Amino acid sequence: MTLSRIIHSAGLLALALPSLALAQDAGVEAAVAATPDPYFYVFNTVLFLLGGVLVMWMAAGFTMLEAGLVRSKNVSMQCLKNISLYSLGVLVYWLVGYNLMYTGVDGGWFGQFAPMVFPAPSADTGDYSLATDFFYQSMFCATAASIVSGTVAERVRLWPFLLFVLILCGIIYPITGSWAWGGGWLSQVGFSDFAGSTLVHSVGGWAALTGALIIGARKGRFTADGRSVVMPGSSIPLATLGAFILWFGWFGFNGASQLALGTIEDAASVGRVVVNTNTAAAAGVIVSMIVMQVVYKKVDVTMALNGALGGLVAITAEPLTPTFLSAAIIGGIGAALVVVAVPLLDKLKIDDVVGAIPVHLVAGIWGTLAVPFTNPEASVSAQLTGIVAVGAFTAIASAIVWLAIKAVFGLRPSEEEEALGLDRSEVGVEAYPEFSAARL
Repeated sequence: MTLSRIIHSAGLLALALPSLALAQDAGVEAAVAATPDPYFYVFNTVLFLLGGVLVMWMAAGFTMLEAGLVRSKNVSMQCLKNISLYSLGVLVYWLVGYNLMYTGVDGGWFGQFAPMVFPAPSADTGDYSLATDFFYQSMFCATAASIVSGTVAERVRLWPFLLFVLILCGIIYPITGSWAWGGGWLSQVGFSDFAGSTLVHSVGGWAALTGALIIGARKGRFTADGRSVVMPGSSIPLATLGAFILWFGWFGFNGASQLALGTIEDAASVGRVVVNTNTAAAAGVIVSMIVMQVVYKKVDVTMALNGALGGLVAITAEPLTPTFLSAAIIGGIGAALVVVAVPLLDKLKIDDVVGAIPVHLVAGIWGTLAVPFTNPEASVSAQLTGIVAVGAFTAIASAIVWLAIKAVFGLRPSEEEEALGLDRSEVGVEAYPEFSAARL
């Protein structure tokens, strides 16, 4: 090669190097832009993971609350129902529920009927781990089913109940959830429900109410002339433990519903949500105690427990925007409504063993309506639309499922089995065998 050609080639290379460098820099910038911020990804994923663990712990809370509020001859049955409904709910939510709720809704009525497929870790490049999002969302699904369990306790057979749970967790809950959280039609009209006063708690409440009406009351719960007969639970300490566990788990239920922890603002929001959640529950306890003292001259401990839960349900629709005082007012009103609703159900001869309908349905409706008072982006008309639509669909769908199961399989045990207790007739393992032996 001649000297002139070498000089010419070197000149061309010198001219090309800046362009190559710019192209390489552009390629690196594009790659960086396509990769999520690792800190954002990690903190969001940790939020979902810890939130899901806390909500999973609520399953223990429901179990203890129900075990304490049912009679001793039905405690094992409630324990079995709760661990089985949790397990079944998680599996069916993976099989069909998650994609039905979140995939391809696009402003419509539901998503895709397909199992959840998790990407490989190297391909999971969103703002959070998809697996932990599924884990967190599946806990909410199981919570809706737990609400039903307490209401229809002591007079429903195990397998028919689990068949209802299968439909609730696989079809009913995901469809209503898709309308708002999945980007469906309710989200388009401006309906707002931060963590599920309507989408979780009222759904469970409506399903519980239709079940209570179709299954009927426990034998002896109401006299022929309409009087209510009190059937005390087996263990107030156990019920109190359950309420405290639910209160504790609610910090994950509401706190992680911020759905992000990767910025200072998100972290501050999670903190505010947790404080407001705690405030509403505390106010719920005190208000329920005051109302009971004024009206009945005695403070029923079970009403105080449900007052805490009523406050928690009420604040769940919007725990971020209220002030400390507003959160206390919202929770306190929720608890007061629970105290009013419990005797109202008795007058209507609706047997709700643990008070789940007043707590989750009544307080859930109130909490959803209260959102516009602290969140200016929400409107009363949009909130009413969501309440009515979710309530109508859930009640009608649940009634169809309950009636179909009743017609095909039956729902109730025989009168003899119910009198004996479902621990003996359905489970075969008594929770308190020494007590049973002493009675004999």
